[in-house]
Amino acid sequence: MASLPFNAIPIKLPHSVPTKPHDDQPRNPYFHSISSLCKNGEIKEALSLVTEMDFRNVRIGPEIYGEILQGCVHERDFHTGQQIHARILKNGDFYARNGYIETKLVIFYAKCDALEIAEVLFSKLRVRNVFSWAAIIGVKCRVGLVEGALMGFVEMLKDEIFPDNFVVPNVCKACGALQWSGFGRGVHGYVAKSGLYDCVFVASSLADMYGKCGVLDDARKVFDEIPERNVVAWNALMVGYVQNGMNEEAIRLMCNMRKEGVEPTRVTVSTCLSASANMGGVEEGKQSHAIAVVNGLELDNILGTSILNFYCKVGLIEYAEMVFDRMIGKDVVTWNLLISGYVQQGLVEDAIRMCKLMRLEKLKFDCVTLSTLMSAAACTQNSKLGKEVQCYCIRHSFESDIVLASTVVDMYAKCGSIFDAKKVFDSTVQKDLILWNTLLAAYAETGLSGEALRLFYEMQLESVPPNVITWNLIILSLFRNGQVDEAKEMFLQMQSSGIVPTIVSWTTMMNGFVQNGCSEEAIHFLRKMQESGMRPNVFSITVALSACANLASLHFGRSVHGYIIRNQQPSSSVSIETSLVDMYAKCGDISKAEKAFRRKSYSELPLYNAMISAYALYGNVKEAIDLYRSLEDMGIKPDNITFTNVLSACNHAGDINQAIEIFSDMVSKHGMRPCLEHYGLMVDLLASAGETEKALRLMEEMPYKPDARMIQSLFATCKTELVEYLSRQLLESEPDNSGNYVTISNAYAVEGSWDEVVKMREMMKAKGLKKKPGCSWIQIKGEEEEEVDVFVANDKTHLRNNEIRRMLALLLYYMCSDSK
Repeated sequence: MASLPFNAIPIKLPHSVPTKPHDDQPRNPYFHSISSLCKNGEIKEALSLVTEMDFRNVRIGPEIYGEILQGCVHERDFHTGQQIHARILKNGDFYARNGYIETKLVIFYAKCDALEIAEVLFSKLRVRNVFSWAAIIGVKCRVGLVEGALMGFVEMLKDEIFPDNFVVPNVCKACGALQWSGFGRGVHGYVAKSGLYDCVFVASSLADMYGKCGVLDDARKVFDEIPERNVVAWNALMVGYVQNGMNEEAIRLMCNMRKEGVEPTRVTVSTCLSASANMGGVEEGKQSHAIAVVNGLELDNILGTSILNFYCKVGLIEYAEMVFDRMIGKDVVTWNLLISGYVQQGLVEDAIRMCKLMRLEKLKFDCVTLSTLMSAAACTQNSKLGKEVQCYCIRHSFESDIVLASTVVDMYAKCGSIFDAKKVFDSTVQKDLILWNTLLAAYAETGLSGEALRLFYEMQLESVPPNVITWNLIILSLFRNGQVDEAKEMFLQMQSSGIVPTIVSWTTMMNGFVQNGCSEEAIHFLRKMQESGMRPNVFSITVALSACANLASLHFGRSVHGYIIRNQQPSSSVSIETSLVDMYAKCGDISKAEKAFRRKSYSELPLYNAMISAYALYGNVKEAIDLYRSLEDMGIKPDNITFTNVLSACNHAGDINQAIEIFSDMVSKHGMRPCLEHYGLMVDLLASAGETEKALRLMEEMPYKPDARMIQSLFATCKTELVEYLSRQLLESEPDNSGNYVTISNAYAVEGSWDEVVKMREMMKAKGLKKKPGCSWIQIKGEEEEEVDVFVANDKTHLRNNEIRRMLALLLYYMCSDSK
C-alpha cells in the first residue's frame, strides 16, 4: 500500500453536490404504487404490477426497475434482485446500458455483499458517480478489504468525484481498522474543507476512527466540536475510551451524556458494561443494568449478552444466571458466556451441567464451548474430562481447529503430561505461532530448557518467526532451570534481533533473578527498565519489593516505596501493599511495616497475613494473635498461611498454650486440615519446651511423613537413646544434605559420643559433602552504584580483599592496645 498518499490527499471542492441520476418525473400511474409497495417490503406484489403492465403493453421505464432493485436492497432479497437483473438483460441494451439502472445494479449487489459481481458491474460503468463509489467502498469495508476501500477513496478524488456523508464514514472505518491515523488526518482535512463537518454522522465517524487508532486526544477534540451531539457521537467516543483501556473515562462520559438528556441505546449500555467489567466496577455495572431496565431496553441477544458477560467477569454468577433465564432467544454465544463464567469461578460441575442443557436445546457445541471445557480440565488438572472433550472434538471433526489444538496442548501440560502435549502438537498439521508458544510455555513452566530451546530453533526452521512472547518463554525456561547467565544472554539476543522487550519481558527477568537468589540483579534490571522508558507495573513493583526484602536493603526498599507514592500506585493493588509490609518487616523496620499496614486501602487476607508474619518475625506474639482474632470480627476466613504465621509467632515467643489452642481451632472451628508445616511448627514448639515425648508422638501420629526440618528440631532436646533413631530418619529423608550430618554430629558431640562424631565426618568426606559457609552482606551508602557487598567465610575473592584485611588488622591492633 505504499502507493496510498497518507500526507496529501488531492482536494478540489465541487461547485455543487452531485445528484442522483434520474429521468424526468415519471407520469406512469403504476410508478407510485410500485414505489409504495417496494418501500413497504412487498416486493412480490410490486412484481405482480410489473407483470400486469407488461400484459397491458404499458411501457416499463428504467425508474420502475430501479424502485424494485431498491426494494430488494432494503429487504436483502438477493434472489429476486437477480431475477430483475436477468429481466433487464433480456429486455435489451435500452435497459441494460441505462446509466441509472447500471448504478442501481452496482448498489444492489454491493449492499448484498456480492463483491465480485459488484466489482465486475462497477468496472463496466461508463460514468461512475458518488452513489456507485459509495456502494463499492462500503462493500469493501464490510468484507474486510479496507485497503481497497481507501484506494477507492483516493481514485474518487483523482476523478474529481467528491465523497459525501455516506462515503466518508466508511473511509474513516477503514482507517480505524488499519490504525492509519496519518491517512485519517488527511480525510479529516477533506471533511473540514468540504463542509461535511456539520454532519453529526461524519464527525462521529472521525471520532470513532481516532479512537480505534488510539489517538484519544484528537477523538475528544472532534467530539467537543460537534454542535449537536446525538447518541451515535457519544457512543463513538465511549467505545474509543473502552478500546484503549480508559474505562473510568467511558463511565464518566455516560454520566455526562445522561446529564445532557441524551437517551442511551443498547450500544451505550453494552459499552459501559464492558468498561465496568474491565475495571471490576461492580456498582457501575449494576447501574448500567438499571439504566437499561429504566429505559425499557429489551433484553435481546446484544444487550443480554453484555449484561451476562459483565456479571460473569465480576464473579456475580447468581446474577448472571438470572439474566440468562430472562433473555429472549438465547444463542450459542449466550450459552458459552455462562459456561465460561462457571469455569472462571471454578464451578466445573455447573459448566458441564449447562453443556448438557445446551444439547437438550438442540444447540451444537462450537470451538468456544469446547475450548472453555478444555480450560476447565486444565485449571482443575482433570485429565479425564480433557480426554473426553478431545474425543468429542475428534468425533465431530474439530481436531484440525488450531485454537482447540492449543487448548488441548495446554490441558495436557497443566495435567503434567508433557508427552501427550507434544503428541497433540506433532499431530496438528497447520501450526500457528500460538500453538508453538503453547508448547513452549509447557516446557518453560517445568524448566525443560533444553526441550524449549530445541523447539525454539525448530520453529524458526519451519519459517515461524518468534515474537516477544516466544522469547519471554525461553527466558523463563532458563530461569526455571537455574540457568541465570544463559537467561541474561538470551535477553540480549532478543534485543539484538530487533524485538523490543515488553513489561512482561523485564518483569520475567526480575522475577527470575529473585527466584534464583540474585536479588541485586533484579534491582539493577528495574533501573534498566526505567532507563528504557518502560514504566513498572504492579507485578514488577511487587517483584522489586521482594528483592529488597531478600537483600534486607531498607535503602532500596524506601526508593521503591517513594516511586509508588510519586506515581500514585499505593491504592492500585493489594499485592503492592502486602509487599510493602513484608519488605519493611524483613528489612528491620517493624514500625514502618505497621504504618504501611494502617494506611491500607484494602482489607484483604494476604495483607493481614503479611502483618501477622511481620509480628511473628519479631516475636510479637500478642499483636500477632490479636490481629488473627480480628479477622473473625471482620468476617474474613483465615487460610493455611494465616495459621502458619500465627503458630510461628507462638513458636518464637515459646507460647505453647496459645499455639495448642490455635492449632485446635484450626480443625474444630475453621474445619481446616493442618498441613506438614503446621505440624512441624507444633513439633518444634513442643521440643523447645522440653516436651520431647509429646513432640515425637505428634510426629508419629500425623498423616504425613516427617521432613528433615521437623526431625532436626528434635535433636536439640532429645535423649541419647533417641539420637540414633532420629539420625536414621534424617539421613533417609535427605541423604545429600551436608547440614543434616552436621546436626547429627553436633548432637553426638553434646552427648560425648566422639566416635560417632568422627564417623559422621568421615561419611561427609566419603560423599564429597562440605558444610555450606555462612554468608553476610553490607550495602555502603554513597557508592556510585550502591551495590551490595557479599562476604563468605574464608572467602578471599572480594575485589578490595587486601584493603579490608589491612583495616581489620588495624582495628585488631587498636582493640588490643585498648585492652592493655
